[in-house]
Amino acid sequence: MSAHLEYPVVPAPRFDVPADEAVGRARTFADTMALRRTVRDFATRPVPPEVIDHAVRAAATAPSGANLQPWRFVVVTAPERKRRLREAAEAEEREFYERRAAPEWLEALAPLGTDWRKPFLEDAPAVIVVFEVHKGPHTPRPYYVKESVGIAVGFLLAALHQAGLATLTHTPSPMKFLNEVCERPQEERAYVVIPVGYPSEEAMVPDITRKPAEDVVIRL
Repeated sequence: MSAHLEYPVVPAPRFDVPADEAVGRARTFADTMALRRTVRDFATRPVPPEVIDHAVRAAATAPSGANLQPWRFVVVTAPERKRRLREAAEAEEREFYERRAAPEWLEALAPLGTDWRKPFLEDAPAVIVVFEVHKGPHTPRPYYVKESVGIAVGFLLAALHQAGLATLTHTPSPMKFLNEVCERPQEERAYVVIPVGYPSEEAMVPDITRKPAEDVVIRL
């Protein structure tokens, strides 16, 4: 039997904020995040690499099952690589829209005006492909993988928005082609594709509303 190992302990970090200031910070963050919208039309303006680096660094601070941090963030900026990604994604998406999608799903998507064409995968100056890391030759078995990666992606989207960048979350199905395009091993499984950049001057978004807090919060 292997010896039971524990992490050494250190004092918990303190991030004390006075109550009145805490309310203001929470309100400001919520107001800022309320401005975030899914954008499908990107400008050619480049994104400073350091901005993405820091956003990924924030994402990688997310909690994870057994602290195994089962994620990889592949940042794609090479035009030829983005072209390959788009072509492969559009092939899967065309099959989805024309053959695989249930009528109810297509009906739900119709008001958003989406189809199999995904030019944003090539137009956006950067595309971040997030992978789940599963058990492999050099990686241990992870726990609560989807929950852990989902939290990290939430951190990533928030960090990018706070830096003034537009994003969207794209999940072509199936996504196995991303292992080849991104040169990732079999034990890594694509979770989401996130184009990143600045909205084009002509960018438009659907005029949708979000549920108010009182409709989604239950206090007991």
